[in-house]
Amino acid sequence: MLPLGKIGGEVLNKIILRNIDIEDPKVVIGPREGFDAAVVEYDGENYLIVATDPVLGVPEEHFGFFTYHFAASDVAVFGAKPRWLVVDLLLPLGFTEEKLAGIMKELNEECRRYQTAVIGGHTGVYTTIKDITATTTAFGLVKKKELRLPLAKPGDDIIITKGVGIEFAVGVSYFRKDELKGLLTPAEIAKLRGMYKLETVVPDALTVRKLARGMHDATEGGLTALHEIADNSDVGFRVYYDKIYTPPLVKKVLEAFDVNPLTVSSTGTLIIISPRGNSRRIIEELSKNGIKAFIIGEFTEEKDRILVKNGGEEFPRFESDAYAEIY
Repeated sequence: MLPLGKIGGEVLNKIILRNIDIEDPKVVIGPREGFDAAVVEYDGENYLIVATDPVLGVPEEHFGFFTYHFAASDVAVFGAKPRWLVVDLLLPLGFTEEKLAGIMKELNEECRRYQTAVIGGHTGVYTTIKDITATTTAFGLVKKKELRLPLAKPGDDIIITKGVGIEFAVGVSYFRKDELKGLLTPAEIAKLRGMYKLETVVPDALTVRKLARGMHDATEGGLTALHEIADNSDVGFRVYYDKIYTPPLVKKVLEAFDVNPLTVSSTGTLIIISPRGNSRRIIEELSKNGIKAFIIGEFTEEKDRILVKNGGEEFPRFESDAYAEIY
């Protein structure tokens, strides 16, 4: 039986990719572990970046925000500004026009912010849908010389933005709010709920796309995405546990729910692969845009994946998604 959440690399390679065999010469990067978007030849100067993502298990009050940002983030990490969206909205029985209008207004706010056009999609109400669900496909163009791939070289710094665990903690504040009583004050819970706006890497990636070597968002599996980067780059890495930032309110929630900050789904946290000479400037540019960033380690020529904590241990791999269990 398949586990909750996004399938792992073994199932992807053994079942999904093994049953896809039509190739197209214009596809530069197709379905591949560790790459969350496709790269397609567009014209002599540009690549077309295409990414698709489901939207479910998020606060309904902000469904429009996530409908934009999940797929748009995957396009942005390849160095492309999200330009077009196709949106499929599947609604449960009883869903009202007022709720649908709220979703569309919020989605349009994000489209206006980034000048992204919705160019098609589908909306319907179905008896088999119990909770609102969407699938968004985002498209963007990037100049060929500015394409950013999640690949590293020995000596590159590992930088993360915002901190880890925000997605999980925000989810708890919406779906299991009562369990935070006694742990957080009402004001702290309200502040945590407002942090949903951090669950995007579009502004992060667009800020540093010309300075970073590559980027990857820390969605399902969190920082274990470093394994995918290392596998595809033929490098190792060393991460310093005490340098991994977790926002204070988020840290309280992770500890209360006994969730590992290294493996928790962390949508909104951008992993930046930075040539060492660019790291300071990357952090400065992000800071100018109100985004915190932290150097947590480096990629190494040796193939070991080390977590420096109490002397050193092997960096964990993704096993299950704690976020999938809270809603």
